[in-house]
Amino acid sequence: MKVLFTVPPLAGHVNPTVAVGSELAARGHEVAWTGPAGALSRLLPDHARILPAGEEAGGGYAMLHARWRDLRGVGALRFLWEEALVPLARAMVPGVAQAVRVFEPDVLVADQQALAGPVVARRLGVPWVTSASTSAELTRPFADFPKVGEWVAAQIGGLLAECGADREAAGPEWDPRFSDRLVLVFSSRELVGVSEDFPPHYAFVGPAFGARPPAPAFPWEQLDPARRRVLVSLGTLNQEAGGRFYGAVLGAAERLCEDVQLVLAAPASLVGEVPGNVLLRESVPQLELLPHLDAVVCHGGHNTVCEALAHGLPLVVAPIRDDQPIVARQVVDAGAGVRVRFGRTRAEELRDALTAVLDEPVHRRGARRIQASFAAAGGAAAAADRLEKLI
Repeated sequence: MKVLFTVPPLAGHVNPTVAVGSELAARGHEVAWTGPAGALSRLLPDHARILPAGEEAGGGYAMLHARWRDLRGVGALRFLWEEALVPLARAMVPGVAQAVRVFEPDVLVADQQALAGPVVARRLGVPWVTSASTSAELTRPFADFPKVGEWVAAQIGGLLAECGADREAAGPEWDPRFSDRLVLVFSSRELVGVSEDFPPHYAFVGPAFGARPPAPAFPWEQLDPARRRVLVSLGTLNQEAGGRFYGAVLGAAERLCEDVQLVLAAPASLVGEVPGNVLLRESVPQLELLPHLDAVVCHGGHNTVCEALAHGLPLVVAPIRDDQPIVARQVVDAGAGVRVRFGRTRAEELRDALTAVLDEPVHRRGARRIQASFAAAGGAAAAADRLEKLI
Protein backbone atom coordinates (compact mmCIF):
# COMPACT_ATOMS: atom_id res chain seq x y z
CA MET A 1 0.00 0.00 0.00
CA LYS A 2 1.17 3.55 -0.79
CA VAL A 3 0.04 6.25 1.65
CA LEU A 4 0.48 9.99 1.09
CA PHE A 5 0.19 12.26 4.15
CA THR A 6 -0.91 15.83 3.41
CA VAL A 7 -0.02 18.15 6.28
CA PRO A 8 0.39 21.83 7.22
CA PRO A 9 3.82 23.04 8.41
CA LEU A 10 2.97 22.67 12.11
CA ALA A 11 4.61 20.19 14.48
CA GLY A 12 1.44 19.23 16.33
CA HIS A 13 -0.20 18.23 13.06
CA VAL A 14 2.82 16.45 11.62
CA ASN A 15 3.84 14.43 14.69
CA PRO A 16 0.97 11.90 14.67
CA THR A 17 1.58 11.16 10.99
CA VAL A 18 5.22 10.40 11.73
CA ALA A 19 4.19 7.68 14.16
CA VAL A 20 1.60 6.23 11.79
CA GLY A 21 3.97 6.47 8.84
CA SER A 22 6.69 4.62 10.77
CA GLU A 23 4.24 1.86 11.67
CA LEU A 24 3.11 1.51 8.06
CA ALA A 25 6.69 1.43 6.81
CA ALA A 26 7.55 -1.29 9.33
CA ARG A 27 4.71 -3.34 7.84
CA GLY A 28 6.17 -2.99 4.35
CA HIS A 29 4.03 -0.13 3.04
CA GLU A 30 5.39 2.92 1.22
CA VAL A 31 4.77 6.36 2.72
CA ALA A 32 5.44 9.96 1.73
CA TRP A 33 4.47 13.45 2.89
CA THR A 34 3.39 16.51 0.93
CA GLY A 35 3.32 20.08 2.19
CA PRO A 36 5.71 23.04 2.50
CA ALA A 37 9.01 21.20 2.12
CA GLY A 38 11.24 23.60 4.05
CA ALA A 39 9.18 23.29 7.22
CA LEU A 40 8.50 19.57 6.81
CA SER A 41 12.21 18.80 6.46
CA ARG A 42 12.67 20.13 10.01
CA LEU A 43 9.70 18.20 11.41
CA LEU A 44 10.08 14.80 9.70
CA PRO A 45 12.78 12.13 10.10
CA ASP A 46 15.79 12.49 7.81
CA HIS A 47 14.76 9.51 5.68
CA ALA A 48 11.21 10.76 5.04
CA ARG A 49 10.17 11.28 1.43
CA ILE A 50 8.82 14.82 0.99
CA LEU A 51 6.95 16.01 -2.09
CA PRO A 52 6.79 19.84 -1.99
CA ALA A 53 3.47 21.69 -1.99
CA GLY A 54 2.73 25.27 -0.98
CA GLU A 55 6.26 26.30 -0.07
CA GLU A 56 5.46 30.01 -0.47
CA ALA A 57 2.60 29.78 2.04
CA GLY A 58 4.56 27.69 4.55
CA GLY A 59 7.46 30.11 4.43
CA GLY A 60 5.21 32.95 5.58
CA TYR A 61 4.01 31.21 8.74
CA ALA A 62 6.58 32.98 10.93
CA MET A 63 5.25 36.37 9.83
CA LEU A 64 1.65 35.22 10.29
CA HIS A 65 2.46 34.01 13.79
CA ALA A 66 3.70 37.44 14.80
CA ARG A 67 0.29 38.88 13.90
CA TRP A 68 -1.74 35.95 15.29
CA ARG A 69 -0.23 35.56 18.75
CA ASP A 70 -2.09 38.49 20.35
CA LEU A 71 -5.51 37.60 18.92
CA ARG A 72 -8.26 35.91 20.91
CA GLY A 73 -11.76 34.52 20.32
CA VAL A 74 -13.50 35.25 17.03
CA GLY A 75 -10.64 37.48 15.89
CA ALA A 76 -8.22 34.57 16.14
CA LEU A 77 -10.67 32.29 14.32
CA ARG A 78 -11.15 34.75 11.45
CA PHE A 79 -7.40 35.17 11.14
CA LEU A 80 -6.88 31.40 11.16
CA TRP A 81 -9.22 30.89 8.21
CA GLU A 82 -8.66 34.07 6.19
CA GLU A 83 -4.91 34.42 6.62
CA ALA A 84 -3.71 30.84 7.16
CA LEU A 85 -5.91 27.88 6.24
CA VAL A 86 -7.49 29.15 3.02
CA PRO A 87 -4.28 30.69 1.60
CA LEU A 88 -2.36 27.54 2.54
CA ALA A 89 -4.90 25.34 0.77
CA ARG A 90 -4.83 27.59 -2.29
CA ALA A 91 -1.03 27.45 -2.41
CA MET A 92 -0.82 23.70 -1.81
CA VAL A 93 -3.32 22.46 -4.41
CA PRO A 94 -0.92 22.41 -7.43
CA GLY A 95 1.84 20.68 -5.46
CA VAL A 96 -0.49 18.13 -3.91
CA ALA A 97 -1.90 17.32 -7.34
CA GLN A 98 1.63 16.81 -8.65
CA ALA A 99 2.52 14.67 -5.63
CA VAL A 100 -0.49 12.43 -6.28
CA ARG A 101 0.49 12.02 -9.93
CA VAL A 102 4.11 11.21 -9.05
CA PHE A 103 3.56 9.01 -5.99
CA GLU A 104 0.28 7.40 -7.11
CA PRO A 105 -1.00 6.70 -3.58
CA ASP A 106 -3.62 4.11 -2.77
CA VAL A 107 -4.93 6.41 -0.05
CA LEU A 108 -4.34 10.03 0.91
CA VAL A 109 -4.34 10.95 4.62
CA ALA A 110 -5.16 14.65 5.03
CA ASP A 111 -4.81 16.68 8.19
CA GLN A 112 -7.92 18.72 8.95
CA GLN A 113 -5.96 21.92 8.36
CA ALA A 114 -4.54 20.76 5.02
CA LEU A 115 -7.69 21.26 2.95
CA ALA A 116 -5.84 20.91 -0.34
CA GLY A 117 -5.59 17.15 0.28
CA PRO A 118 -9.31 16.32 0.08
CA VAL A 119 -9.84 18.80 -2.79
CA VAL A 120 -7.16 17.10 -4.90
CA ALA A 121 -8.12 13.58 -3.81
CA ARG A 122 -11.71 14.12 -4.91
CA ARG A 123 -10.62 15.69 -8.19
CA LEU A 124 -8.25 12.83 -9.04
CA GLY A 125 -10.35 9.99 -7.65
CA VAL A 126 -8.06 8.96 -4.79
CA PRO A 127 -9.58 7.59 -1.54
CA TRP A 128 -8.88 9.98 1.32
CA VAL A 129 -8.87 9.81 5.08
CA THR A 130 -8.97 12.56 7.73
CA SER A 131 -6.19 12.95 10.27
CA ALA A 132 -7.80 14.73 13.25
CA SER A 133 -4.78 15.91 15.20
CA THR A 134 -7.13 17.79 17.54
CA SER A 135 -10.60 16.67 18.54
CA ALA A 136 -12.06 20.18 18.85
CA GLU A 137 -13.84 20.25 15.49
CA LEU A 138 -15.50 16.90 16.22
CA THR A 139 -17.47 18.28 19.16
CA ARG A 140 -19.75 20.80 17.41
CA PRO A 141 -17.70 23.79 18.58
CA PHE A 142 -20.11 26.34 17.06
CA ALA A 143 -23.33 24.83 18.40
CA ASP A 144 -23.83 27.88 20.62
CA PHE A 145 -22.57 30.29 17.94
CA PRO A 146 -24.42 29.36 14.74
CA LYS A 147 -23.41 32.54 12.90
CA VAL A 148 -19.76 31.67 13.44
CA GLY A 149 -20.36 28.16 12.13
CA GLU A 150 -22.09 29.59 9.07
CA TRP A 151 -19.14 31.90 8.46
CA VAL A 152 -16.67 28.99 8.62
CA ALA A 153 -18.87 27.00 6.21
CA ALA A 154 -18.83 29.98 3.84
CA GLN A 155 -15.02 30.10 3.92
CA ILE A 156 -14.89 26.42 3.01
CA GLY A 157 -17.50 26.85 0.29
CA GLY A 158 -15.60 29.75 -1.22
CA LEU A 159 -12.37 27.74 -1.26
CA LEU A 160 -14.06 24.78 -2.93
CA ALA A 161 -15.59 27.00 -5.59
CA GLU A 162 -12.25 28.68 -6.24
CA CYS A 163 -10.53 25.30 -6.60
CA GLY A 164 -13.18 24.04 -9.01
CA ALA A 165 -14.68 21.59 -6.54
CA ASP A 166 -18.38 21.25 -7.30
CA ARG A 167 -19.94 21.07 -3.86
CA GLU A 168 -23.41 20.44 -5.25
CA ALA A 169 -22.20 17.47 -7.29
CA ALA A 170 -20.35 16.13 -4.26
CA GLY A 171 -23.35 16.74 -2.06
CA PRO A 172 -24.14 19.89 -0.06
CA GLU A 173 -22.97 18.20 3.13
CA TRP A 174 -19.51 17.42 1.76
CA ASP A 175 -16.90 18.89 4.08
CA PRO A 176 -13.16 18.49 3.34
CA ARG A 177 -12.44 18.40 7.07
CA PHE A 178 -14.25 15.08 7.51
CA SER A 179 -13.77 12.00 5.35
CA ASP A 180 -16.79 9.75 4.86
CA ARG A 181 -14.46 6.71 4.71
CA LEU A 182 -12.29 7.09 7.82
CA VAL A 183 -11.53 9.77 10.40
CA LEU A 184 -8.49 9.00 12.52
CA VAL A 185 -8.98 10.75 15.86
CA PHE A 186 -5.79 10.94 17.91
CA SER A 187 -7.66 10.92 21.20
CA SER A 188 -10.09 8.65 23.04
CA ARG A 189 -13.85 8.74 23.53
CA GLU A 190 -13.25 9.02 27.27
CA LEU A 191 -11.44 12.34 26.81
CA VAL A 192 -13.54 13.76 23.96
CA GLY A 193 -16.74 12.90 25.83
CA VAL A 194 -18.75 9.71 25.74
CA SER A 195 -21.99 11.65 25.26
CA GLU A 196 -20.97 12.56 21.73
CA ASP A 197 -22.48 10.28 19.07
CA PHE A 198 -19.91 9.39 16.40
CA PRO A 199 -20.40 7.19 13.32
CA PRO A 200 -18.42 3.93 13.07
CA HIS A 201 -15.88 5.31 10.59
CA TYR A 202 -14.58 7.64 13.32
CA ALA A 203 -11.64 5.69 14.76
CA PHE A 204 -10.48 6.87 18.19
CA VAL A 205 -6.92 5.56 18.15
CA GLY A 206 -5.46 7.65 20.96
CA PRO A 207 -2.28 9.73 20.65
CA ALA A 208 0.42 8.43 18.34
CA PHE A 209 3.98 9.22 19.39
CA GLY A 210 6.72 8.85 16.81
CA ALA A 211 10.29 9.96 16.24
CA ARG A 212 10.94 13.63 16.90
CA PRO A 213 13.78 15.97 15.89
CA PRO A 214 16.82 15.68 18.21
CA ALA A 215 15.83 16.76 21.72
CA PRO A 216 17.57 19.76 23.31
CA ALA A 217 20.15 19.15 26.02
CA PHE A 218 18.72 19.06 29.52
CA PRO A 219 20.40 19.21 32.97
CA TRP A 220 18.83 16.07 34.39
CA GLU A 221 21.00 16.28 37.49
CA GLN A 222 19.19 19.51 38.47
CA LEU A 223 15.84 17.78 38.93
CA ASP A 224 15.18 17.81 42.65
CA PRO A 225 14.22 14.34 43.99
CA ALA A 226 13.00 15.91 47.25
CA ARG A 227 10.33 18.03 45.56
CA ARG A 228 7.37 17.22 43.35
CA ARG A 229 8.17 18.32 39.80
CA VAL A 230 5.88 20.24 37.45
CA LEU A 231 6.44 21.24 33.83
CA VAL A 232 5.14 24.65 32.76
CA SER A 233 4.90 25.05 28.98
CA LEU A 234 2.86 27.29 26.69
CA GLY A 235 4.08 25.51 23.57
CA THR A 236 6.42 26.90 20.96
CA LEU A 237 3.89 29.20 19.29
CA ASN A 238 2.54 30.89 22.43
CA GLN A 239 5.65 31.71 24.43
CA GLU A 240 5.82 35.37 23.39
CA ALA A 241 2.26 35.92 24.64
CA GLY A 242 3.09 34.58 28.08
CA GLY A 243 4.83 37.50 29.79
CA ARG A 244 2.09 38.20 32.32
CA PHE A 245 1.36 34.51 32.85
CA TYR A 246 5.04 33.80 33.58
CA GLY A 247 4.86 36.40 36.35
CA ALA A 248 2.03 34.44 37.96
CA VAL A 249 4.05 31.24 37.54
CA LEU A 250 7.01 32.73 39.41
CA GLY A 251 4.72 34.03 42.14
CA ALA A 252 3.16 30.59 42.55
CA ALA A 253 6.62 29.01 42.61
CA GLU A 254 7.70 31.24 45.49
CA ARG A 255 4.61 30.18 47.47
CA LEU A 256 5.32 26.49 46.81
CA CYS A 257 9.09 26.60 47.20
CA GLU A 258 9.33 24.03 49.98
CA ASP A 259 7.54 21.25 48.14
CA VAL A 260 7.46 21.89 44.37
CA GLN A 261 10.06 22.37 41.64
CA LEU A 262 8.86 23.97 38.41
CA VAL A 263 10.53 23.26 35.08
CA LEU A 264 9.64 26.35 33.07
CA ALA A 265 10.00 26.15 29.27
CA ALA A 266 10.18 29.81 28.24
CA PRO A 267 12.52 32.47 26.83
CA ALA A 268 14.72 33.89 29.59
CA SER A 269 14.16 37.38 28.17
CA LEU A 270 10.44 37.16 29.06
CA VAL A 271 10.90 35.64 32.50
CA GLY A 272 13.81 37.40 34.21
CA GLU A 273 15.10 36.30 37.61
CA VAL A 274 13.64 33.02 38.89
CA PRO A 275 13.35 31.55 42.40
CA GLY A 276 15.62 28.69 43.38
CA ASN A 277 12.90 26.08 42.81
CA VAL A 278 12.42 27.06 39.14
CA LEU A 279 14.53 25.42 36.44
CA LEU A 280 14.28 27.74 33.44
CA ARG A 281 15.02 26.35 29.97
CA GLU A 282 14.40 27.81 26.52
CA SER A 283 13.09 24.40 25.43
CA VAL A 284 12.86 20.96 26.98
CA PRO A 285 12.83 17.33 25.73
CA GLN A 286 9.17 17.02 26.65
CA LEU A 287 8.50 13.34 25.95
CA GLU A 288 11.66 12.32 27.79
CA LEU A 289 10.89 14.64 30.71
CA LEU A 290 7.27 13.61 31.35
CA PRO A 291 8.07 10.31 33.17
CA HIS A 292 9.97 12.35 35.78
CA LEU A 293 7.08 14.71 36.58
CA ASP A 294 4.07 14.89 38.89
CA ALA A 295 1.90 17.38 36.92
CA VAL A 296 1.87 19.73 33.93
CA VAL A 297 0.78 23.34 33.50
CA CYS A 298 0.04 24.20 29.86
CA HIS A 299 -2.05 26.23 27.43
CA GLY A 300 -4.35 23.39 26.40
CA GLY A 301 -2.57 22.47 23.20
CA HIS A 302 -3.90 19.07 22.12
CA ASN A 303 -0.49 17.43 21.82
CA THR A 304 0.83 18.60 25.19
CA VAL A 305 -2.41 17.62 26.92
CA CYS A 306 -2.43 14.15 25.36
CA GLU A 307 1.26 13.59 26.08
CA ALA A 308 0.75 14.50 29.74
CA LEU A 309 -2.34 12.32 30.08
CA ALA A 310 -0.60 9.42 28.33
CA HIS A 311 1.79 9.52 31.30
CA GLY A 312 -1.06 9.76 33.83
CA LEU A 313 -0.21 13.34 34.80
CA PRO A 314 -2.93 15.74 35.96
CA LEU A 315 -3.03 19.19 34.39
CA VAL A 316 -3.53 22.85 35.12
CA VAL A 317 -4.78 24.25 31.81
CA ALA A 318 -4.74 27.94 30.84
CA PRO A 319 -6.25 28.06 27.33
CA ILE A 320 -5.41 31.01 25.09
CA ARG A 321 -7.26 30.62 21.74
CA ASP A 322 -8.41 28.33 18.91
CA ASP A 323 -9.15 24.77 20.07
CA GLN A 324 -7.53 25.23 23.48
CA PRO A 325 -10.70 26.16 25.45
CA ILE A 326 -12.42 23.05 24.08
CA VAL A 327 -9.48 20.82 25.02
CA ALA A 328 -9.37 22.44 28.47
CA ARG A 329 -13.06 21.67 28.97
CA GLN A 330 -12.41 18.05 28.02
CA VAL A 331 -9.66 17.83 30.66
CA VAL A 332 -11.90 19.28 33.37
CA ASP A 333 -14.91 17.17 32.38
CA ALA A 334 -12.70 14.07 32.52
CA GLY A 335 -11.70 14.97 36.07
CA ALA A 336 -8.06 15.12 35.00
CA GLY A 337 -7.23 18.70 35.88
CA VAL A 338 -8.14 22.29 36.67
CA ARG A 339 -8.69 25.24 34.35
CA VAL A 340 -7.38 28.75 35.10
CA ARG A 341 -7.68 32.03 33.20
CA PHE A 342 -4.67 32.70 31.00
CA GLY A 343 -5.03 36.47 30.86
CA ARG A 344 -6.13 37.06 34.45
CA THR A 345 -4.52 34.35 36.57
CA ARG A 346 -2.79 35.62 39.69
CA ALA A 347 -0.08 33.84 41.60
CA GLU A 348 -2.50 32.77 44.35
CA GLU A 349 -4.96 31.26 41.87
CA LEU A 350 -2.23 29.34 40.09
CA ARG A 351 -0.81 28.16 43.43
CA ASP A 352 -4.24 26.87 44.46
CA ALA A 353 -4.71 25.10 41.12
CA LEU A 354 -1.31 23.43 41.37
CA THR A 355 -1.98 22.41 44.96
CA ALA A 356 -5.28 20.88 43.87
CA VAL A 357 -3.86 18.71 41.09
CA LEU A 358 -0.90 17.65 43.22
CA ASP A 359 -2.76 16.97 46.48
CA GLU A 360 -6.31 15.94 45.55
CA PRO A 361 -6.38 12.29 44.38
CA VAL A 362 -9.40 12.84 42.12
CA HIS A 363 -7.32 14.60 39.47
CA ARG A 364 -4.66 11.93 39.32
CA ARG A 365 -7.35 9.24 39.15
CA GLY A 366 -8.95 11.10 36.25
CA ALA A 367 -5.62 11.41 34.46
CA ARG A 368 -4.89 7.72 34.92
CA ARG A 369 -8.33 6.79 33.61
CA ILE A 370 -7.57 8.71 30.42
CA GLN A 371 -4.11 7.14 30.33
CA ALA A 372 -5.74 3.70 30.35
CA SER A 373 -8.15 4.74 27.58
CA PHE A 374 -5.24 5.90 25.43
CA ALA A 375 -3.40 2.61 25.93
CA ALA A 376 -6.53 0.63 25.02
CA ALA A 377 -7.10 2.73 21.87
CA GLY A 378 -3.93 1.39 20.28
CA GLY A 379 -2.15 4.47 18.92
CA ALA A 380 -0.21 4.25 15.67
CA ALA A 381 -0.75 0.50 15.33
CA ALA A 382 -4.54 0.91 15.52
CA ALA A 383 -4.40 3.72 12.96
CA ALA A 384 -2.35 1.52 10.61
CA ASP A 385 -4.83 -1.35 11.07
CA ARG A 386 -7.72 0.90 10.02
CA LEU A 387 -5.84 2.20 6.99
CA GLU A 388 -4.96 -1.34 5.86
CA LYS A 389 -8.65 -2.30 5.96
CA LEU A 390 -9.49 0.45 3.46
CA ILE A 391 -7.57 -1.14 0.59
